[in-house]
Amino acid sequence: MKTSDFYYDLPQELIAQDPLEKRSASRLMCLDRETGTISHEHFSDLPKHLKPGDCLVINDTKVIPARLLGRREGHTGTIEIFLLKRKTADVWETLVRPGKKLRTGARVEFGDGLLKGEIMEVLPDGNRLVRFEYEGIFEEILDKLGEMPLPPYIHHKLTDPNRYQTVYARAEGSAAAPTAGLHFTDELLEEIRNMGVQIAHVTLHVGLGTFRPVKVDDVTNHRMHSEYYIVEEDQAEIINNAKKAGGRIICVGTTSCRTLESAADDQGNLHAGDGDTDIFIYPGYRFKIMDALITNFHLPESTLIMLVSAFAGKDTILSAYRTAVEERYRFFSFGDAMFIQ
Repeated sequence: MKTSDFYYDLPQELIAQDPLEKRSASRLMCLDRETGTISHEHFSDLPKHLKPGDCLVINDTKVIPARLLGRREGHTGTIEIFLLKRKTADVWETLVRPGKKLRTGARVEFGDGLLKGEIMEVLPDGNRLVRFEYEGIFEEILDKLGEMPLPPYIHHKLTDPNRYQTVYARAEGSAAAPTAGLHFTDELLEEIRNMGVQIAHVTLHVGLGTFRPVKVDDVTNHRMHSEYYIVEEDQAEIINNAKKAGGRIICVGTTSCRTLESAADDQGNLHAGDGDTDIFIYPGYRFKIMDALITNFHLPESTLIMLVSAFAGKDTILSAYRTAVEERYRFFSFGDAMFIQ
């Protein structure tokens, strides 16, 4: 199975640069994975595709202002540090640019010294472990100095940082948003609850590795980045009970899907707990627990398009993507959505 098997041609003008004024006004392509049948609707129409007893699983992670701009002590020139994963209270795994200037022992300062960092270790993949020094509360300093880490294909400045957060974001720790959830409003979620659909939450802190391209020709040789997840006991119970009662488990986004598939056993029982997952889902994978998926349109040759291809079939997905291009759907993080059932 080759990476090039998951390529499709996407005109640059279809990459959404700004969110719509109203979250739920985005378009929704509904795809029947058994027949390949497609209907074109709006995200606000989602409730008519849901049934009492279904369980919607959302990822409640919250994006932190993880992009820090500073300078190396005693030097001029801008240094960029992305916070990827918190290791201890003051030590983070980071992505740095330019990397050649930030070897072990190098020191960086941000905001006229309000925050300082020292490179503790250069990791095998080129990431750095950085120990930060500051007075006060780290999160408050980060809110003051950090910027929202928008994906590299978005070139417009975001006027309202909350538009890169879901309305239900609460667990701080992501370097990127779980973008399938950006379409929901509080009112739409309330409508769904009132239908008798349960809404359960899990947490998976999304890393910048989600944007890294697959660089190997053979898909099976790709190694996924690791991300931290949490499944709470009461939420696992909600999901398991819904599954046993015959309801569908509908994941909002590939991050929710990867969390459930990481924490479920081969019998489809979800287990509470936390840990790191590097699960890589591509065609041939047997899903343990997910029955339907709400997701955005993903980059060509990415691990995300491989995941949706594993769920719906590669030919079915690529045909749906060609239709989306023809119908001028908006793509990627601020783009339109799919409901695959």
